[in-house]
Amino acid sequence: MKSHTLIVILLPAMVAGNVPAVTCSDCHAIELTGPNLAAWDGDTGQWETVRDASLSPDDPKRLTGEPGVGAILNGPDGRTKHLLSKQQFGDVSVHIEFMVAKDSNSGVYFMGRYEVQVFDSWQKQSEYPGMECGGIYQRWDQGRTPPGFEGHSPRINASRAPGQWQSFDVVFRAPRFDAGGRKVANARFEKIVHNGVVVHEDVEVTGPTRAAAFDEEKPLGPLMLQGDHGPVAYRNIRLAPAGANPFFVLDNGVIDDKHQTPQAQAELLAELGYAGISVGLDQCPSLTELLSELDKRNLRLFTVYAGVNIDSGQEPYSPALTKAIETLDGRNTILWLFMQSRQHAPSSPAGDERAVAILRELALLAAKHKLRIALYPHHAFWLERVEDTVRLAGKVDRPNVGVTFNLCHWLRVDPNQSAEGLIKAAMPRLFAVSINGADSGGHDWKTLIQTLDRGTFDMTAFLQTLAQAGYTGPIGLQAYGIGGDAHDNLKRSMQAWQKHTRVLYGDVSPFGPPKKQ
Repeated sequence: MKSHTLIVILLPAMVAGNVPAVTCSDCHAIELTGPNLAAWDGDTGQWETVRDASLSPDDPKRLTGEPGVGAILNGPDGRTKHLLSKQQFGDVSVHIEFMVAKDSNSGVYFMGRYEVQVFDSWQKQSEYPGMECGGIYQRWDQGRTPPGFEGHSPRINASRAPGQWQSFDVVFRAPRFDAGGRKVANARFEKIVHNGVVVHEDVEVTGPTRAAAFDEEKPLGPLMLQGDHGPVAYRNIRLAPAGANPFFVLDNGVIDDKHQTPQAQAELLAELGYAGISVGLDQCPSLTELLSELDKRNLRLFTVYAGVNIDSGQEPYSPALTKAIETLDGRNTILWLFMQSRQHAPSSPAGDERAVAILRELALLAAKHKLRIALYPHHAFWLERVEDTVRLAGKVDRPNVGVTFNLCHWLRVDPNQSAEGLIKAAMPRLFAVSINGADSGGHDWKTLIQTLDRGTFDMTAFLQTLAQAGYTGPIGLQAYGIGGDAHDNLKRSMQAWQKHTRVLYGDVSPFGPPKKQ
């Protein structure tokens, strides 16, 4: 009665010559499509397998199926049970195709808990955030006013007309728990692509969305297809492991004589397989132009680096930051904020009160535009240590204010301290991490910032520490002061990243042994 093709599309990292590297997802990809409904658990109700689906010629609010296999349809009236896969998954990359009738409604629930909405949104305005096709559906609490909250609308309405096949490509990260069962990281939609258009990036979900199959959160769960809200058909459902964290590069690693323009920089990143870039606000003449070039290549602007001055009598931040926040509306970009002072010594809590007031003001403005703030510890600045950022973020106490772990600054300031303890203290507020090749025991930037293929620091062990702590967010390549040819530096760093990052693939056991290539 049904067939699925769960397609996991992880864009493979590229190495020299634009040849795709073999990734964990390539080796493990599985299909759930079959000649029956054997992949789905329990009573499957009126779901049936069909060769194809189309709008009923008598009623555009119904779907009709052609006999055969290759797709699944939720019965003659679109009011039947939900489907839950027998297999359970954590981090996963999914491709799924669907068709809705006019005004119909369904949903794809990751782990049976977190819904990406399937809906007839063709040429329609949204009733509330998350209701739209491709939306991340809202959570629900009858004790709140209104009871619906944390719905996330897609950046763009990419819907097609009823009766047309549509697609989602999703990279999803499961919540993380420590040894005692305490949640240390929320579930997160790393990317959702609707009909080839990026509609969400790096959106956290603090708990199960409305009408989830389970109220509690766990490390693994089934894929669920909603079957009782109207006629819907699915086909080509495939899953695979989500792979390593997104890997981006700071702009100081991209700019050289050959890569001065946003177009040239975006082309370089796309060629070498980077997920995107971070830019310094003072170094970017036009965020709008840069975003346009990145969007053309499905790349992301991960962070914008900007400064805050906490001294009394000084402007706390540039008007350019306010303008940038407006320009970045809806992109969930991270504002990477370093903080300086001449009145307070590095790490001095005496500056906290003023800093908290400034950050709460910025947090409110950022939240209106769906942006986050990650405090950036920087050697010799007032906000110098990871511990300082954790202390300050706790005092600010806003959900969109978190912290950063910068490898080079940590090595410069605290060379003898445990990274493991600091990372655990930073979770779950750890929004971003930067890395680079480095020499253990190095004392200047030449030894502490190198291309990723160089240096004596054990990068694989460091990434393993991140994974064990539950960190699933983006990781950026720091390249300050390295100089030389950007293409060569980035190519070698990407090759090193591919060697190091097997430890970030997470639990691949639900997918079975790797397939031979």
